[in-house]
Amino acid sequence: MKKILVALVVVASVLTACKNEKKQQLAVNDTFNGAEDVAIVVSEKYNVDLAASVLNWKGTKPLGAHDGVVSLKNGSLVLEEGKLIDGEFVIDMNSIKNVDMKGTEGAGKIEGHLMSADFFDVAKYPTSKFVVTSVKDTGAGKIDVTGKLTIKDVTKTVTIPAMISTNAGITTFKSETFKINRTDYNVKYGSKSFFDNLKDKFIDDIMEMSFVVKTKA
Repeated sequence: MKKILVALVVVASVLTACKNEKKQQLAVNDTFNGAEDVAIVVSEKYNVDLAASVLNWKGTKPLGAHDGVVSLKNGSLVLEEGKLIDGEFVIDMNSIKNVDMKGTEGAGKIEGHLMSADFFDVAKYPTSKFVVTSVKDTGAGKIDVTGKLTIKDVTKTVTIPAMISTNAGITTFKSETFKINRTDYNVKYGSKSFFDNLKDKFIDDIMEMSFVVKTKA
């Protein structure tokens, strides 16, 4: 009888060990599958060609205007059956460039001033961001893209008219020019809305912007 009991105990121990081993194996497999899923999501999310994508800007004042570009830090365009359904553009504010005076000392001064605390304070706010929240097809290949635009510590909803197309595996999002009031985002330097006696030295509150964003091949 004792021999039978001992044998049963041994068998039970072996079965328990096998079950534990299977559970451990499943846990390991689940971990690796999760890692693969994460890798796939990340690779799909950051699919923007940073070298070919840009935010254009233009600011005006009584005595003239300046325009330039800002590069993207990362971004995504998500399409379903050829239609834009989601997207995110993270803007590298340390990359502000002046174009109309490119190559001159004046361009460097403008860039430095725009990156200073007077304007976009990039030391404190190194990135801005536009996140797509909805897309409306307006016909003739055009869309209205509504999203959250964050500059400095302020986020506001804006709607951007745009076109989107795909050719040879590359999707291009090209917006029309849209306007923002910079003071809404706490960029108040030289604004008549906040400072008196500026005479003709003021800078217009309204800025023009436009996106050209392309995916990787």
